Amino acid sequence: MPRRIINNWKITKGVPLTELDKKVLYFQNHGCLVPKRELIKTPEQIEGIRRSGIVNTGVLDLVEKEIRAGMSTAEIDRLVYDYTVSHGAIPAPLNYEGFPKSVCTSINEVVCHGIPSEDEILKEGDIINVDVSTILDGYYSDASRMFIIGKTTPEKEKLVRVTKECLEIGMQAAKPFGFVGDIGNAIQRHAEKNGFSVVRDLCGHGVGLAFHEEPEVLHFGRKGTGMLLVPGMVFTIEPMINMGDWHVFIDEDDGWTVVSEDELPSAQWEHTFLMTESGLEILTY
Repeated sequence: MPRRIINNWKITKGVPLTELDKKVLYFQNHGCLVPKRELIKTPEQIEGIRRSGIVNTGVLDLVEKEIRAGMSTAEIDRLVYDYTVSHGAIPAPLNYEGFPKSVCTSINEVVCHGIPSEDEILKEGDIINVDVSTILDGYYSDASRMFIIGKTTPEKEKLVRVTKECLEIGMQAAKPFGFVGDIGNAIQRHAEKNGFSVVRDLCGHGVGLAFHEEPEVLHFGRKGTGMLLVPGMVFTIEPMINMGDWHVFIDEDDGWTVVSEDELPSAQWEHTFLMTESGLEILTY
């Protein structure tokens, strides 16, 4: 049975086709899922997202300089807020769908969306993901880093290292006119080869003109599936890798904090990327 064609890539009658039109229409006419035209960012939009990414990177550089044992996650939140607004930007998480803080701080078994607190104090051996998102002049960027507090166990060190490798391998798998599934397949194979699992309930996403856009960037799956990757698309890759099983639950007390179901450690790294004619350009670090 032929695949159903979704006509996302629409052309204007009487307007000559560009080379990009011809390439995307080829895939669309062969039953592939292609992006809508509005997901292809203009040069002006790309420059705006790039500027937002510079602020976002500066926030994470500051956190990397200041983070330490004995620090509360609320202190991290204040650093993020103060730096962001002092650079004319807005922390995207603050009040997003009710999220109460400017940054997500996810320690050990917390997979993501941890809420900063005065009562949550970093201690020797913790691993923490600090996830920062920035709005500058209406343009969004998004990135996270893992930090090891002092000296931790070899198992946690390996988890943090392999998760970063998963991000890098996913980046290498993303090619112009490849597919989102190529990214997830590469990440899943590397994580599982190292004895870890990929969280399946959360994913990367398009970003730039809004906090979350299409496509969903799954970190597992099969090659040649998912949306076509077209130059001009901007999206995150942000693998969440668990030491144990991939299943997670959401803390009922706050409705946000995602925790590994077996309460074993989890790690995540994230960048925002621009797809170009030659491959990915990193817009955040």
